[in-house]
Amino acid sequence: MFLALLELRAARGRFLLMGSVVVLVAALVGIVSGFTTGLGDDTVSALRRLPATHVAFASGADSDQFARGLVDDRTLAGWDGEPRTDVTPLGVALTRGTTGRGVEVDLAAFGVAPGAFTDPGADVGAPLDAARPDGIVVSRQLVDEGVRVGDTLAVDRLGITLEVVGTTGRSSYGHVPVAYVTTDTWRRIRFTVPGARSLPVGLPAQYSALALRLPADADGTALAAADRRHGTATVPLEDAFAAAPGYDGERLTMTSIQTFLFLIAPLVVGAFFAVWTVQRTPELALLRAMGASRRRLLGHTLAQAAVVVAAGTAAGGALASAVGLLVGEQVPFSLPATTLAATMGAVAAVGLAGSALTLRRVTTVDPMTMLGAAR
Repeated sequence: MFLALLELRAARGRFLLMGSVVVLVAALVGIVSGFTTGLGDDTVSALRRLPATHVAFASGADSDQFARGLVDDRTLAGWDGEPRTDVTPLGVALTRGTTGRGVEVDLAAFGVAPGAFTDPGADVGAPLDAARPDGIVVSRQLVDEGVRVGDTLAVDRLGITLEVVGTTGRSSYGHVPVAYVTTDTWRRIRFTVPGARSLPVGLPAQYSALALRLPADADGTALAAADRRHGTATVPLEDAFAAAPGYDGERLTMTSIQTFLFLIAPLVVGAFFAVWTVQRTPELALLRAMGASRRRLLGHTLAQAAVVVAAGTAAGGALASAVGLLVGEQVPFSLPATTLAATMGAVAAVGLAGSALTLRRVTTVDPMTMLGAAR
């Protein structure tokens, strides 16, 4: 170990260069991880907040089910009759609105039944109330954009005016802030024709999906049978995230970038230590001639790799965290401590794996040949 640290000091320029590469790779992996988590939260955080175990869509819709599928009251009543099942309708629609003070916002209108388990309540102001069907509870992002409790919100081109009665935590869907309305109001938003001069009469009793709470021991066979009876396609809540616009594509893109970075890291580290091993072959041969064991030479090499990779990874993690603090809430970036630790641990592991590419040359150094070549 002493010799390993001595060589690190003697060749500090080379090791600093290599360490800088590790820092940049680790920081890039951390930043990509932060954007992956942040983009995922910005796409489906409202769905993650739902205290549901499953979501039932209309059968036949293969993608973007919240926008393309509709379930009706008959389906709702059928699921409500299933034993040990809590069910409530859920509506999802993207729209725009303008407050009475002229603030224009994009919003995802989530239609929920007041008092149901999908109702988020209100952190400030009042929650949704069936007696006040024109009330709307907005998420924190809309508050940041200038929407306030007491404002009136005119839904774009629909002739629907709502009153902001409360605010709740940060929730978004498809990178759009969420606002919660009653299911009756959601049906007006969903089925009113833009530009209509009057509201339609007899709106369809339909919703985007049904939110279900099933027991932990729910039988998959029984669930499939219920789907056949009610004409639905039920998926676990986590699988319903794929129904959000762009979620799968974003995840695939960011995960692919991370994968390539994890492949690059061991190759870069391995290439450096391979060159470094070739350059110090005479020193290794001399150590072998003096009686150093192969095991000791391996430990010597791995110690150098561990110091460089660990220090570079730690610095890269700190840099990624600094980037997260710098961008703040301006972009969808989220890098919790647990995610950062796991990501940096993976980077360190693959970096050390790359250094293993040089171990065979370390163990096969021939002291007699090298000593003879030196004379």
